[in-house]
Amino acid sequence: MTDLLKAFGRALRDIWSPRMLALALWPMFAALVLWLALAWFYWAEWARLVDGWITGSILVDWLPAGGVLELARVAAWILLSLLLIPLVLATAGMLAAALAMPLIVGFVASRGYPALERRRGGSFAGSFIYGLIAVVVFAVLWIVTLPLWLTGVLGPPLALLLTAWLIQRLFRYDALAEHADAAEYRAIVRSCRGRFFLLGLLVALLYTVPFANLFAPVAGGLVFTHFSLARLAVLRKTGLNGRIED
Repeated sequence: MTDLLKAFGRALRDIWSPRMLALALWPMFAALVLWLALAWFYWAEWARLVDGWITGSILVDWLPAGGVLELARVAAWILLSLLLIPLVLATAGMLAAALAMPLIVGFVASRGYPALERRRGGSFAGSFIYGLIAVVVFAVLWIVTLPLWLTGVLGPPLALLLTAWLIQRLFRYDALAEHADAAEYRAIVRSCRGRFFLLGLLVALLYTVPFANLFAPVAGGLVFTHFSLARLAVLRKTGLNGRIED
């Protein structure tokens, strides 16, 4: 846990630097503007599609006999609203991972790890493909589990876990792409898989805090970069067969 706390502490320190503040707001702002604009033009069409899916599925059996269509229409609007939340988060995360992460990694490396060799095991194409696959899997899982939101119990924790999974998948590759080679990346992911997910969960919780969630995409990038580069530095001291400990 010590390395996780150190990564968060360093990210909290760095987020207030002028360069990081300039990066902090635009991924979430751009994602919000994009999806609000799409919702403005296509909301009615989306609502009809979701309404048709509900009325043609077994979800109708859960609704009272009277007023099925009206209840289904309300449920469609609720589910559609809930679907837009992860889309905004996923878009902000992808923007931060694809466009802001190179700047974040360069910033963190120059300040904290200037001697760490850049072996460039990753690439922009790899980052794009890796991120796209993660977002597609996340979207499918979110859609499949949407009916659980109607229970009022299982939806929120499941959404948090899915968001945590997406965050760690988006950021861990980009945090190491510039400095680690392929073998080092695999070794770090294998030994730190649980800690990566815990980092993702902590960042996902940050997304739920008003105002703080505006900084969450870049804060997440900083946290994952600090943690990953620290683990890479330890790995190079111990070797690929060594254990990566705090």
